[in-house]
Amino acid sequence: MAISRSQLLKELLPGLNALFGMEYKRYGEQHKEIYETETSERSFEEETKLSGFGTAPVKTEGSAIAYDNAQEAFTSRYTHETIALGFSITEEAVEDNLYDSLSSRYTKALARSMSYTKQVKAANVLNNAFNSAYKGGDGVALCSASHPLVSGGVNSNVPGVAADLNETSLEDAVIQIAAWTDERGLLIAAKPKKLVIAPSNMFVATRVLETEQRPATADNDLNALKTNGSIPEGYTVNNFLTDPDAWFLLTDVPNGLKHFVRTPLSTQMEGDFDTGNVRYKARERYSFGWSDALGLYGSQGAA
Repeated sequence: MAISRSQLLKELLPGLNALFGMEYKRYGEQHKEIYETETSERSFEEETKLSGFGTAPVKTEGSAIAYDNAQEAFTSRYTHETIALGFSITEEAVEDNLYDSLSSRYTKALARSMSYTKQVKAANVLNNAFNSAYKGGDGVALCSASHPLVSGGVNSNVPGVAADLNETSLEDAVIQIAAWTDERGLLIAAKPKKLVIAPSNMFVATRVLETEQRPATADNDLNALKTNGSIPEGYTVNNFLTDPDAWFLLTDVPNGLKHFVRTPLSTQMEGDFDTGNVRYKARERYSFGWSDALGLYGSQGAA
């Protein structure tokens, strides 16, 4: 349905001093702080995790060398969604408007809606990270204590007991990440890079990561997290996280959280000959997901 003069009565009256409601500031592209972005030329993308070899055995003199087999561990699929929204304005509404261009004003609102939708979809991956209904390529949730390995073991990217963000829980996370292995049980020397938090944790994060001495203690100990550079990229606040207690650590493990762009954002405008209405639309195609769950460590918080 087109936006008509009946929906814009106040905008058509002389003496109106201001129009407001669509000029609020908006949060930027926060997904870029979390995801690695790649382009795609297909309706979906698949990424397969490979298993390497185990430890090399001792070869006794005169015996044959041992051979090992490599294999595929699992495959992650990214299915792109089409996100689109539009609006239409009647010819009469455009003609009778006494103030700023209607099309310009509502095009800004359209851009706001498209941007907001992308940030919600990006955050949904983390908001559902502990939900077993949202499985990755290895058959478990993004943040799980039971990521299966080809060797028969498991990796865990959650704490043994869910904990709120504090000095102890962060130190435990750094230690746990250092113990991760590959599919055959070989240590992978993983390290955390950046802390991702909801707004309610921003002050805790500042105290834990940026003070010189240990926070919330009368001791004169150094803040080991800061001194050791344990989380080199600091923290980023994501305003679209729905759990105020949940927190995440991005790691240096490659092919973790990914954002595929199939079709960049584009806008179009056209007029209808019969009605004279002017239609505007915005459209893009993309997907958010993860390949290797070890690209992330997460805690739901104690609450």
